[in-house]
This record gives sequence, structure tokens and C-alpha cells, in this order.
Amino acid sequence: MFIAKVVGNLWATRKHKSLEGAKLLLVSPIDGITGEIIGEPVMAVDKKLSAGIGDVVLVMDEGNSARQILSDKKAPVRTIICGIVDSVSARGKTRRWH
Repeated sequence: MFIAKVVGNLWATRKHKSLEGAKLLLVSPIDGITGEIIGEPVMAVDKKLSAGIGDVVLVMDEGNSARQILSDKKAPVRTIICGIVDSVSARGKTRRWH
């Protein structure tokens, strides 16, 4: 799992049935305190949380866990948004994101 910032949207007019109704978002891993981008952007599925550009999110980057969240063993998904982050406390500091 990692913390990321939503930096973009993806659209697919044709997609696997398990992704129907899901948002496809581009997320960049960040340092939860500084907000600094620390990795390359990846696509993540948002099925129920309605995250949007600028939101800081909790991302699961493991296929089996992502499929369990979707309740679909055959979903072609590796990376899924599983939370919207309100705040992060680490290294003696707290950063509020909402």
C-alpha cells in the first residue's frame, strides 16, 4: 500500500465488465507529510469512493487484494483506491489533507 495524490483521469469507452461504473484515475505516490511526489504515476481503479483530482488517497497495489475489494476474483485489476486520506502523522509531524 502507498499514499498517493490523484493527478488525472483516464477514460475507457470499452473495458472489462468488472470495471463498469468505476473511475479510472492516475495517481502519483507522495510523501504523506511533505506532499512531494516520490514515484511514477500509475493507474488506479476507484469503484466506490469518488476520489478526484487533488485528493490524497490510500492505494492498494497488489492484485489479489484489489480483486477482493472488488469482490471479483477474475477482475483484471492490480491497483485500487481503498481510502481517502484525511491526515498523516509521522516523524513528529502531522499533515492534514482534508
